[in-house]
Amino acid sequence: MEWTKSARILLVFNMLLLAGLGALFFTSFKGGDGGGGFTGPEQHIRSINLDKDFDFCGEALPMDNWDVRQRLDAELLRNVYFHSQTILAIKRANAIFPTIVPILKEEGVPEDLKYLAVAESALSNANSPAGARGVWQFMKSAADGYNLEVNSEVDERYHLEKATHAACKYLKKEKDRLGSWTLAAAAYNGGPGRIAEEMATQRAKNFYELNLAADETMRYPFRIVAIKEVMEHPDIYEYTVEKEHLYPVQDNFKVVDVSGPVANWGDFAREHGTHYRMLKLYNPWLIDNKLTNKAGKTYKIKVPK
Repeated sequence: MEWTKSARILLVFNMLLLAGLGALFFTSFKGGDGGGGFTGPEQHIRSINLDKDFDFCGEALPMDNWDVRQRLDAELLRNVYFHSQTILAIKRANAIFPTIVPILKEEGVPEDLKYLAVAESALSNANSPAGARGVWQFMKSAADGYNLEVNSEVDERYHLEKATHAACKYLKKEKDRLGSWTLAAAAYNGGPGRIAEEMATQRAKNFYELNLAADETMRYPFRIVAIKEVMEHPDIYEYTVEKEHLYPVQDNFKVVDVSGPVANWGDFAREHGTHYRMLKLYNPWLIDNKLTNKAGKTYKIKVPK
């Protein structure tokens, strides 16, 4: 079929019109100068200044070593620009650190170890695919060795106070064995036997001389130092968290001693003026809806007022 001259003109006009509308839409979506278009967030992505001293538990990082500088730089970049996780850690720290820090002091370990808990779980009751649980991410085998009860009804790896005491005892033991808090932290991630064996094989004098096959363990102490740096100096890295946005300490509770069985924690919660969800939030280590307690052990249950 032959096109008339007017039909051809109309076709060209329509094609030009569609092209123009498409370009206008694309420009608006990209945040052009149209005034009302979509605009993405402003970003000021900068490299990290490493010209300062860094330490972990009072142990200085050898910043004159280019390998150390680059490994720390990598972890700082990962954490500085992991915005959601960093904001959450800062918010949660306000609620969790007041419980952790006094226990660290009581156990006689450096306060910097609180950042190990951030590295492990972002201060949440996390469950790892490997089977680690809680803020301090204890495996069951390790929990058994540090008097943390783990069964189908109770899992004290989720008990913040008890797990913090256990983590302190673990880290003190490995510090005495390996010679430094940095190596103790590496052992917490990679296993003490493996670290001790590699130290001996490689004739290494400290963590920074080790060459380990496990990339996660090679990164781990640097990750803790990076977390410490960002959380202690959030303003330097342009993190602003208003005071009223921080998560509050949940200390408005009473303690009820339970020395026998509990048929249903929901009933128990109602009897004490709360509900099941809130009871579990205050006692996350109660992992079943009942407590058999055949041994007649006394459990201290936090009940929100």
